[in-house]
Amino acid sequence: MKNIVLLFLIGFSTNAQNINLVNKDINQKNDIKKKWFETINIRGYAQVRYNKLLETNPDLGCEQCDKSWGGNNSFFIRRGRIIFSGNAHDRVYFYIQPDFASSAGTTNMVFQIRDAYFDLALDKDKEYRLRIGQSKVPYGFENIQSSQNRLTLDRNDALNSAVSNERDLGVFFYWATKSKRELFKKLIDDGLKGSGDYGIFGFGIYNGQTANRTEANNNQHIATRFSYPFEFKNGQIFEAGVQAYKGKYVIQSKTTGVATNFNSEYIDERIAASLILYPKPFGLQAEYNIGTGPEFNKTTYSIDQKKLSGGYIQATYNLKIDNNQFFPFVKYQYYTGGKKHELDARSYKVNDLEIGVEWQPIKNFELVADYTISNRRYEDAILLNNSQAGSLLRLQAQFNF
Repeated sequence: MKNIVLLFLIGFSTNAQNINLVNKDINQKNDIKKKWFETINIRGYAQVRYNKLLETNPDLGCEQCDKSWGGNNSFFIRRGRIIFSGNAHDRVYFYIQPDFASSAGTTNMVFQIRDAYFDLALDKDKEYRLRIGQSKVPYGFENIQSSQNRLTLDRNDALNSAVSNERDLGVFFYWATKSKRELFKKLIDDGLKGSGDYGIFGFGIYNGQTANRTEANNNQHIATRFSYPFEFKNGQIFEAGVQAYKGKYVIQSKTTGVATNFNSEYIDERIAASLILYPKPFGLQAEYNIGTGPEFNKTTYSIDQKKLSGGYIQATYNLKIDNNQFFPFVKYQYYTGGKKHELDARSYKVNDLEIGVEWQPIKNFELVADYTISNRRYEDAILLNNSQAGSLLRLQAQFNF
């Protein structure tokens, strides 16, 4: 009997040791963390457009919107982007986005950096962040909304004329509670056309000459934004925001003989309001801004300091039929003022109506048909009297990967 008990104790001890060794091995494997470069996320999207269907006026175009609109253009790759992102550390997040379909004059398919920034979390919940590098300036909901998520093919002239390509080089502070950051993410993940996470409150300084351009006067712009999403018990989500920026902009593209201020420097400041009702299923989006900036004056053949104003309103509906997702939309926009980034701070008056639909048969493919009725006056020292009106059907195939 004693021998049997002894053998039992020896066997139990051996099994316990084996179990401890297995647990130790599992714990050691769990302790081995992946290196940061093993967790890099790679994704992207591409947009191919055709703008010639039902075109009534080939002289009608929009330089800042889409260089393939008007003229003798045909098929055009509007964007071709690959995004690299990840956490180099629990407190350090990086985001690099090059575009392989940028344009430089008459040359297309030019490689150019769009985003290159780092988020430094100031607390463990990452509610307080510093964003350092080239990123979107927090001005306007549609400006910071990714083109991958936007319904209409182009951003509105009124707010997008504030920051060409929406980006600049600087430092921004963002704050949002953990729950609101999760909501911002949910609006993207659920396909509700969200703007992404730019915080409830944002504030920062940046060069002011727009992305991929060096500073011209060592006088940085400042921008601030407050935007708060409300989630109601019925599941509907509404977001209201206000934003503003100010600085001094240096005109860098002008016709010989056109008079400008001293050093071609102009006050550049705006304020805007945003209202967004997310499509569950009906959606409504509206923004309006006022301000001052440089604008071409054909009477005096000069670039003057002038007031500007404009905005847009957009209605949409979220419709699912079997596995197909549809977003029919209607958008009207208005803008009067200059575009500081264009030749001679080109003077504009815009009245556009867009009627279209986005179709998503699968997650990796979207097709947009956008019928545009446009009436635009845009004048500079070359185009002294230039008013164009017309309509066209624009198509875009987008591939998400």
